[in-house]
Parts: sequence; structure tokens; C-alpha cells
Amino acid sequence: MTAAAPIPRHYGLDWLRIGAFAILILYHIGMVFVPWGFHVQLARLPWVAIPMLASNPWRLMLLFVVSGYATRALAVRHPTIFSFARGRSIRLLVPLAFGVVVLVPPQIWAELVSKYGYPGSYGTFWVHDWLRFGRIGGVVPSPAWNHLWFVGYLWAYTMAIALMLAVAGRWGRAGQRLFDRVFGGWGGVILPVAWLLLVDIHWFPGESETHGLFDDGLAHILYFPALLFGFGMAGSERVLDSFRRGWIVAGVIALISYGVAAGLELRWPGMAGAPAGVGNIFAGARAVQGWMAVVALIGIAERFWNRDHPWRRTLTEAVFPFYLIHQTIIILVALALRNAGLPLALDALVLMMATVAGCWLFYLIGRRVRWLRPLIGLRPGDGSRQAI
Repeated sequence: MTAAAPIPRHYGLDWLRIGAFAILILYHIGMVFVPWGFHVQLARLPWVAIPMLASNPWRLMLLFVVSGYATRALAVRHPTIFSFARGRSIRLLVPLAFGVVVLVPPQIWAELVSKYGYPGSYGTFWVHDWLRFGRIGGVVPSPAWNHLWFVGYLWAYTMAIALMLAVAGRWGRAGQRLFDRVFGGWGGVILPVAWLLLVDIHWFPGESETHGLFDDGLAHILYFPALLFGFGMAGSERVLDSFRRGWIVAGVIALISYGVAAGLELRWPGMAGAPAGVGNIFAGARAVQGWMAVVALIGIAERFWNRDHPWRRTLTEAVFPFYLIHQTIIILVALALRNAGLPLALDALVLMMATVAGCWLFYLIGRRVRWLRPLIGLRPGDGSRQAI
């Protein structure tokens, strides 16, 4: 497809991706207890927001950067841009469709039951309400993709990259050289922070992502550049080396920024009643924390984790099925726990154990059933090929 050399597998980024998705699962369990609102909740505890803020600013940014690296590695393996786009469409859209039709509807039903007293069974919901193509009761949209928005966005961004590759032609190498000059050294640390500060404070102050694809300018201006950065980073030893050398400084700055954001959240939960300007300080601290954490984690992965292990291949393959199913398990278990009368600590423990067990069961069954494999994001066949 291009004259680019093959991108070597970066085991450190594999481990980083595995860890990032594990944190994402814990984060969604935390959403059951946080004041921010979720599909089904067991409590609204203000203090839970503090540990959640430790990963909130960077978890998705990191996933898009790592996905950009993987996208580049896949792109150079394909003989044509069309085969690349076709392959990624199959690997992403088939699980997305399966998720929207099978995995997400129980979440919608559980939310209706929990928040709005929906009287019908899941069967009633499926037959009569799921395909409303509107808001059920005027409040909950259906059908929906809920947490699977990430997959939809990743596909859309990947198609945009395929189009860019088709247009770029011989300019691709020049683009890589420009990326190296701009983002090699401290440029890869400082310039993205400046971008995030502009986004969070100047262009979209106080706004939230919608995850609606066509009305989500905030997410697109954050995550598409992150994917492009990862795409460029895959061909840039200079950027990876600068992150490897600068991870300690970046990590310290990320921790300090988190301390500022956490302190402000403790003083003014949700920034309610905060004096003028405090919201901008909070947003700025989160922006700095977000990118500095990404730099530090990639630097750590580059320096210490770029080595294989017998568990890596299985965990790398399991990540996508885990992601597809985890939120459905969390929401259904939380719904079952609502009237159990357990202490909240025990609720959290049950949620974690049930989610981990359910995710493994979903993956281990799905990987052994040939026709299920594409539906849960695995390659067709017996799983003997390497995952990415």
C-alpha cells in the first residue's frame, strides 16, 4: 500500500492497552457509585469522584493514541488501501452491529427499570420498545450503542485515515518527517498540552462529549488528533525516545496536576458554587494531567514493558471481547443488587468479581465457537493467528 517499512510489534504498548482496558472496566464499576450519573446506580458518593479523576482525563486519550499506533501497523501490512479499509470495517463493524443488537439492549432495559419504573420484562422491551428509533418515555434513546461509541468512532477515524493515505500518495514520507520535526523532543509533550488547553478552556469550556458521532465536536477534536498522533508515533523513533527519556518529568507533572484537580473537586464537588475562574483552573489541570499521563505511560511502556510474556497474546486477544461485554455485565449485576441490602463495599466486590468472571466466560466460550469469533471481535478460525 505504501513504501513504509513494517512497523515492529511494540509489546509495551500491548501491555499498556491491556492495562488501559482493565482500568476502563474498573472505571465503569466506579460509575455505579459516583455522583455523575450512570445507567444503573447503587449510590451517589462524592468521594468516589476523587479516585475516578486519577484516570478520567487520560484513559480514552491513551486508548486512541495506542489505537493509532496499531492502525499504522495494520495499514502497512495490507497491499492496498481498499483491503486495509475493508479489513478494518469487518473487524470493527461486525462486533459493533452485534453489540448494538445483542449486548446493549439489556443496558437500555435495565436503565428504564432502574430509573423510570419500566414495568415490562426484557422480552416485552425487546418486542415492543427496543426498535422505537426514538426516546422511550421521552428519556432513554433506543436503539443505542452506549459504551460501544468507541468502536464506532475508531471505525470512522480509521476510514478517514484510509482516505488520507489515498490522497497523500508520495507525500506520506514527507508527512512523517514533518511529524518527527514537530513532535520529536519536547514538541510531543508541550504542543498536545497546548491543544488540550485550547479545547477545554477556549473552544469547548464546560461542555461534555455526546458520543453521538454527528453532534460530538468536542470528542472529535480530542480523539481524532490523538489517533493521528499514535499513527505518526508508530513511525517515529524520535518521539518514542523522547517519551522514554522524559517519562519521569511527565509523570511528576501528571501527579501534581491530578492533585490540583482532586483538591478543587474536594472543595467544590462538580465545581458547584466555585468562584469565577476556578472552573478554568480545574479544566487546565485536567488537560495537563491527561497528556502528561499519556507521555509518562508510553515512556514507561517503551523503557520497561517492551518484552513478550506467555500471557500477553491471550490477554491482547481477550481485550476486545472484554470491552464489548463488560458494561452489560456491570449494569445487569447492579440492577440485581439494588434490593439485595448488601453493604456498598460488598456490592463493589460482587460487581468486580462478577464482571471479571463474566468477561472471561464470554471470551473463552466465544473464541471456541467459530461463528461467534467475528461477532466478538476475533479473527475467524481457531485463534492461531496473532492478535493486534
